[in-house]
Amino acid sequence: MKNTPSLQTLQLITLERQGLTHTSPFGTGKDAVLTALEHLGYIQIDTLSVVERAHHHTLWTRIPDFQTNYLEELVEERKVFEYWFHAASYLPMQDFRYVLPQMLYIKQSDSHYYNADKKDMDYVVDTIRTEGPKMARDFESKKDKTGSWWNWKPAKLALERLFMQGDLMVSGRRGMQKTYDLAERVIPSSINTTAPTPLELAEYLVKTTLRAYGFTSLKQITHLRKDDTLKKNVNLGLQSLLEKGEIQKISVEGIPSFFIQRDLLEKSDGITGSEVRLLSPFDNSIIHRDRIKQIFDFDFRLECYVPKEKRQYGYFCLPILFGNTFIGRVDCKAHRKDKKFEMIHLHIENTEIAPELWLSSFAEAVKRFASFNGCESLLLTKVSPSKFKRIINKALSH
Repeated sequence: MKNTPSLQTLQLITLERQGLTHTSPFGTGKDAVLTALEHLGYIQIDTLSVVERAHHHTLWTRIPDFQTNYLEELVEERKVFEYWFHAASYLPMQDFRYVLPQMLYIKQSDSHYYNADKKDMDYVVDTIRTEGPKMARDFESKKDKTGSWWNWKPAKLALERLFMQGDLMVSGRRGMQKTYDLAERVIPSSINTTAPTPLELAEYLVKTTLRAYGFTSLKQITHLRKDDTLKKNVNLGLQSLLEKGEIQKISVEGIPSFFIQRDLLEKSDGITGSEVRLLSPFDNSIIHRDRIKQIFDFDFRLECYVPKEKRQYGYFCLPILFGNTFIGRVDCKAHRKDKKFEMIHLHIENTEIAPELWLSSFAEAVKRFASFNGCESLLLTKVSPSKFKRIINKALSH
């Protein structure tokens, strides 16, 4: 057994668990998408399309031959489903039962976010039961009512409520337009639909997080979950694994103590990483801001939700990972009509690593990502520090 691991060891362990130290860690093709989802637990869905959407970007980072239709096909094949994890997400169908507690909670809740009229909900369900799957636009608004601040028409609000409480599921998509069907017609008969006990749910979250990250803390597992009972049960789950010897508790100077899979420390010597990767701002590996700051000393915040005058780096920055080091971030935009990929502002934040070590890999990563976005040319508008602009342009032109 190793003594307390170094930060570099921890960085490599969690990047390996996240599928970011090898070219094709989950295989290739559509099967790799399902393998990745089952390993990571979820992929966050995002509607922003400044560059290729987050769910596609995150998978492409780990699956070089990824195609955007793979996810839609897996949903239609009932191997993947959409629901809320800590945000709207794709999840493996095999894990369906673990979203049932939240569906039941919403069904019994009077939350104003999903305050749909019961008559509208009955109308939507009856229509879908009789006529088959529907999109929101298939329903004509029966009355002129502003409703919530989204200003959704009643049927759309009813669809969302019915989806969140589990009566309807997304059976497919056309772009970002969701098609809904009755849950009973979407969930395969082979899937366990028994609601987990509170302790089973906690154990699922513990094991999923450990599998996907290698090490974790109570705070990370319960990220954005406010249920005190769940936190208590997660703690019990961690203590149980600790007693069984499957995990161990470790303290590293300057970082709150955490739990790590016992076997990973022995395997960590063979982990390496030397490629540059442009990550989505919603990538699973960086979604926990505190963790990334503690382990990688990289303070990342997506600034598209920040007023323009208060942005430090740009509207939609992609973290730049080189090996096990975040060397900077780049604010990007895919001008699809002109087939031009613009790096609006490239920020090189780690200047201790010689550019010669990462330049060619960075150029290759940018070119691949531009192609993934349907772009044929590159434009580098601004670089900080500016002294790097010439050599980066030169690398990109080769």
